[in-house]
Amino acid sequence: MAMAASSALQPELCLLPHAGPRRRMLPPRAPHLLVLPHRRRGAVNLSVAIIPMSHQYGWSSSTAGLVQSSFFWGYALSQLPGGWLAKLIGGRTVLKAGVLVWSLATAVIPVVAGFMPGLVLSRILVGIGEGVSPSAATDLIARTIPLQERSRAGSVVFGGLAFGSVLGLLFAPPIIQNLGWESVFYIFGLLGIIWCLVFESVQELQPGDNEDILNLENSSAGSNGHVSSSVPSKSSASSLEEMTDSLKDVPWGEFFKSKAVWAMIYTHFCGSWGHYTCLSWLPTFFSEELNLNLTDAAWVSILPPLGSMVITSIAAPFADNLISSGVDTTKVRKICQAIAFLSPAAFMMLSSVDLGLPPWVVVAFLTGGISLSNFALSGLYCTHQDISREYASILLGITNTVGAVPGIVGVALVGYLVDTTHSWSMSLFAPSIFFYLTGTAVWLTFASSEPQDFNKLASESLAESNQ
Repeated sequence: MAMAASSALQPELCLLPHAGPRRRMLPPRAPHLLVLPHRRRGAVNLSVAIIPMSHQYGWSSSTAGLVQSSFFWGYALSQLPGGWLAKLIGGRTVLKAGVLVWSLATAVIPVVAGFMPGLVLSRILVGIGEGVSPSAATDLIARTIPLQERSRAGSVVFGGLAFGSVLGLLFAPPIIQNLGWESVFYIFGLLGIIWCLVFESVQELQPGDNEDILNLENSSAGSNGHVSSSVPSKSSASSLEEMTDSLKDVPWGEFFKSKAVWAMIYTHFCGSWGHYTCLSWLPTFFSEELNLNLTDAAWVSILPPLGSMVITSIAAPFADNLISSGVDTTKVRKICQAIAFLSPAAFMMLSSVDLGLPPWVVVAFLTGGISLSNFALSGLYCTHQDISREYASILLGITNTVGAVPGIVGVALVGYLVDTTHSWSMSLFAPSIFFYLTGTAVWLTFASSEPQDFNKLASESLAESNQ
């Protein structure tokens, strides 16, 4: 499950699809620098380590759910600030700071694990560090990638989430079994710090080098070109007055008057409920319900993100090709999002009913459903950029803030329900099915990819109020 300002973010552009002669690809030394911040290793590592940690400290499922959900407290808090700062000072600085916070907070988890307030605080900091990336990525895609290539750009950038999940689930179990659960946090925290050092050594392109790539000055928010940059110079960015004015200039009220924005908010909430609860609890489900050991449970848990990577490579060109062939963008986004929600809902229904299915069939059902949910990268996750390139990062910050709530409430609630009902079907699958189905209904009814000039709408509203 990063980026923004023009001159600040040039190394990241190498990850975006080639889009013709005027947007050059950058040298191959930089691609890993953008994928890594999008990894969900902070949540994935704990979803595996939580099993031996619970045994060592005697935690119930409710306590384990609290520990896992605390990550999303920080993740939710950092969404809007991350989007605003990426728009204001550039994603490169925001990314570097976020990864550093994430890495240091990860490394101290073994030290504070026996002290619950300290453990919860460290997980909140991990969430803050990881939470600043998505909005910055959306801003860069919105301002540099044309409509007919946006699905592929989003799939490349946000595909790092699935790739990070695979890495975490692949390496965490053997590390834990051979070196102890504490080591997985030390190792991944150290890797994050090394990432920061390497990222710092990558030279930014000079303004003259990116003239053909961005060409922001001569474009507008409503064209198929690139939106003009609103990122101030470094001197003005350092001014508190400029930062305050920038925040006041955002047409917040117009965002919440839009039915399309509300559709994105609720749909993001629904998708996150299924994603975050499965991300956090599937290893435990496979271990307890299917009687798999730690290593086998983690290996099986790799299958959904692996499948997601495959589906993403199919869904993105599927959506872009439809748009290029003249199919209405809103219709394409609705089709993709409907697939993303109805598929996991159907497979979870089959998995939750006692049909006497062997474990490998349940694994196959869940893998298929969760993998197909990645059609959302060509549905919901492109709509922020479709309706407003200028405010795409802030719009994603809004929807992702609400989307982080299931990580806080849902992950903890699943643990509580498992303790009280002893039923994974009622605890994990039933709520997800409900939100997938209602999310589909809301999306098909209210979603739209029609560009909206929020600044113009705000000016018109102000003029009417002054009459």
